[in-house]
Amino acid sequence: MGWRQACGRRRIPWVWVFAICVVLPMAARAQTPSPLQEWQYPGGVMLEKLFDVHVPEWQFVLGAGTALKPIYDGARTYDVSAGPVIDIRYRDIAFASDGEGIGVNILRGDNYRAGIALAYDLGRRVEQYPSHLQGLGDIEPAPVVKLFASYAISKSFPLVLRVDVRRVVGGADGWIGDLSAYMPLPGSSKRLVMFAGPSITLGAGDYMQHVFGVDSVQAVRSGYPVYNASAGLEAAGMGFSLTWFFRKHWLLNVDTAVDRLLGSAENSPITQNKTQGIVALSIAYRW
Repeated sequence: MGWRQACGRRRIPWVWVFAICVVLPMAARAQTPSPLQEWQYPGGVMLEKLFDVHVPEWQFVLGAGTALKPIYDGARTYDVSAGPVIDIRYRDIAFASDGEGIGVNILRGDNYRAGIALAYDLGRRVEQYPSHLQGLGDIEPAPVVKLFASYAISKSFPLVLRVDVRRVVGGADGWIGDLSAYMPLPGSSKRLVMFAGPSITLGAGDYMQHVFGVDSVQAVRSGYPVYNASAGLEAAGMGFSLTWFFRKHWLLNVDTAVDRLLGSAENSPITQNKTQGIVALSIAYRW
C-alpha cells in the first residue's frame, strides 16, 4: 500500500492525516547547512508507525538548500550558506542524512524510537570573523557521536518528546544535549504541513569553555578578559517547520528557529547577540 492510500484511511482523524502524509519527506526539510533545533532534523519521521502507515523498504530524498545563520554562536553578523539535501532511510532501522548523520534505531516501536548516530560539528574559524575572533584560535570541525530517544504520546495527541546527548570528539571536545517537544499544527493539509516546538540545550563544562570561554593564553592574544565558562544551560529556543508539496514528488521546506543564549553562553565576552535567529530553505525530490 502506497503513502497516498495510507493517507486516505478514514479511521485516522483528518486533522492529523496531513502530518502522516508528509512524514517521509519531513525527514529532509531540515537537512540544510543550518544549526536548527535538533528535533527539526528527524521531524515527522517519528510519527510513521504510530499512525500505521506502510513504511517502504527504502526512502530517498535529494535536493539543495540554503540558510541564513549567525557566523558562530553568539555572533552579531550573519552569513548565507548553501549545501545538499540528502536523506536515505532503510525501513525504520537505519538512516543517513546531512542533518541527522548516519545512524541506527536500536529500539523502535509504534510510538518510540531510540538509537545512536555519527554526525559532525562544523566548528568555528577565526577567518570567518577576524575582527572579533582574532587571538581565540580555531575550533576545528569534528565528528559527533549522538544518542537519541523520542516518544509520541498518542494518535489523538501526537506530541513528540525528544532527548539527545552528543559527544563532540575533538574540536569543541565535550558533551552537549537537548530536551525538546514538538507536534503538528492544525490548519495544515495533505499538501502543506507545519510543526512547532520548544527546546532547551545544556552543555558540559569542557564544551562550554571551548566554545564560550577565554583562557589565559587567548586573553593575551585577543585582548578579552579571562572568562571561565561553566556547565549548565546554553540556550532555550523555539523552532517552526513547514513543508509544501507543489508537485507529486517535489517538496519545498522552510525552517526557522530562534534561540536565546543563557548562563555562561549569555555572559561570555565573545557573545555579541544573546538572541539569534535562523532561516533555512530547501527544495527536494522524493521517491
